[in-house]
Formats: sequence, structure tokens, C-alpha cells
Amino acid sequence: MDATTVAIDLAKDVFQVAVANRAGRILDRQRLTRRQFERFIDTLVEGTDMIMESCGTSHYWGRRMQSRHLRVRLLPVQYVRPYVRRNKTDRADTDALLEAARCGDIRSVPVKTVEQQTLQAIHRVRTQWQTARVARINAIRGLLAEHGYAIPVGVRTVLRRVTAILTDPDAAVPDVLRQTIALVVDEVHALEEKIAGVDRQLKQIAGVHPVATRLQTIPGVGVLTATALVGSVGHIHAFRRGRDFASWLGLTPRESSTGARRYLGRISKRGDIHLRCLLAHGARAVLRVALQLAERAPDRLTRLQQWAVSIATNRGRHKAVIAVANKLARIVWAVWHYDVAFEAQPRVA
Repeated sequence: MDATTVAIDLAKDVFQVAVANRAGRILDRQRLTRRQFERFIDTLVEGTDMIMESCGTSHYWGRRMQSRHLRVRLLPVQYVRPYVRRNKTDRADTDALLEAARCGDIRSVPVKTVEQQTLQAIHRVRTQWQTARVARINAIRGLLAEHGYAIPVGVRTVLRRVTAILTDPDAAVPDVLRQTIALVVDEVHALEEKIAGVDRQLKQIAGVHPVATRLQTIPGVGVLTATALVGSVGHIHAFRRGRDFASWLGLTPRESSTGARRYLGRISKRGDIHLRCLLAHGARAVLRVALQLAERAPDRLTRLQQWAVSIATNRGRHKAVIAVANKLARIVWAVWHYDVAFEAQPRVA
């Protein structure tokens, strides 16, 4: 069989496989269980092209196939979907993968290593714990508001006020509700301890990882942002320039142009939401420090801070935050791509 390309629609238990030759003609179709699919991989010839969507378990199977010296291509899901004809089925998905693989403009997603997926998993768990903590805090504020206690936002403020209310015997809170709220407060403290433990773990990883160490030399990039970048970005050299990297993060304008008319709107917000959020928080910190220095000691401003202050003065702080986040993304690409540490340049006179 002249089989050179294998398209696979991944699933938990049932895998749809389409085998095509060099001309793109489908020679065989199979519907395999998990064990049958593992044996199928072992029977393939070295150098066979394996086409899959970049989705759940795709990186695991990609590493498994690369160990068998197979060429793996992971295609972005949003670019494969337009090639699906008529109804969506597993068979139609494999046909769409073969059609999308012929398009030279679709860039494949690099297969992530075990280390990168581990970092991603740690960040995902930390985000879930943060979401759960915010939900518990809001629940406490809502329950006490029904009894006449309006508590401002903020984790520390809420915990301090709630502790004072629960220890006050004259507070107009039923005893049964006191016990319930006390349990929720204990849950919040437990979540904070878990988050602190994860932060210590990430700090230890960032201290020994060479790329994360260099990324932390960039203003606004700390342990969380550096480790999240290392875990999410499979291969920085897949991006030809810093603007491509910023566009991948969704920090470039959404464009709607035709003919001589060009319109640039809001940022596209595509890519990893977690990374974009961390870079925006870092940019907000950079802008805040720059504005404070501009008032107290403008001569101490760096070139990046001077540029951030000018953007905030001309366009407003909110737009300046996104502009600085875009700039930080480009700096991240340069530091990572050229294996150099960031050096702040003095302000322009």
C-alpha cells in the first residue's frame, strides 16, 4: 500500500482513521478502539505523515508517534473546521484534515513536551482554585448582605470583616448561618494555602529554567507569566517575528479592510486567554510605575516607560495597557528567540 499520509480524528475510545497516498487519494478507512489504534501506530512505516487536530490528548499521541519516527502535524481546529463538508461526522473530519494538510498557509502546532504540559496543568489548577475562591468570597458577601452587612470587595477586607462579624455575639446573624459561613471561610483559607503552595512550586521551577529566568528580566513579567509562557508556547521559533507572536496572543487589532478602505478595530482576543490576561496585568504594573516616575523623577524613566507614558497621555490608560502588553509580547519573543536578557534603555532626551 502506497500510504504516505494518515488523518486521525481523535477521541477517548473510538478513533477514525483515513489512510491516503501521495496523490491524496484515500486508500483505506478504519474505525479503531484505543488498543487497536495503539497497535495500528506500531505497524506504520517510519516517515509517514500523521495529521491530527490540535485538541485534547493530541500532544500525547504526537509524542507517542514521534517516538516511532513518524512525522506529526497538529493543525489548529479553527482552520480545519471550514474544510468539513456538509454534516460533521468522524469520517468527514478525517477528510477535512487531509484537505487542510494540503494548504501550505496553515501552520502546524508544535508538539508539546511533558514538561510544558505539566506547567500548563499547574496553571490550570491554580486558575480553578482562584475561581473557586472568588466564588466563595462573593457567596459570603451575598449571604451577609441579606442580613444588613454590606462588605466591600477584596479578599483581605472580606475575611477581616467576616471574622469580626462571626466573633461578635451581638451581630444579627442566625447561629446556623454563622456555622455555615465559618465553614465557607475555612474553605477560602484552604484554597489560599493551596494557591500559595502552587506559587512556591512555580517559583522553584522558574528559578532553574533558563528560558523562564531570562523572561523574568523583562519588566512586567514575573514567575507566573514566565512559567505560563514556557508551558504554552511550544516553539518560539515557529513565529517569524514579534508581531506574529503578539497576533497569536490576540493583542493585535481586528482588521476589516477592502480595496482602498482599511479599518482596524479592537484587539482580536484570539489565542490563549490566560497568557493575554497575565501580560495585561504586567503591562498595567509597568504603566503604573512609569506614571509615578514621570511625576516624581522623569529623568529616571527608561525608553519603554517613556513610550508607555506618552501612549497613556495621548490615548488614555486603558488603551495604553493593551499597547504595553503588545510591546511586552514582542520583547518576550526577542528575548526568547535570540537567547538574551532584557536590558532597559535610557530615555530619549
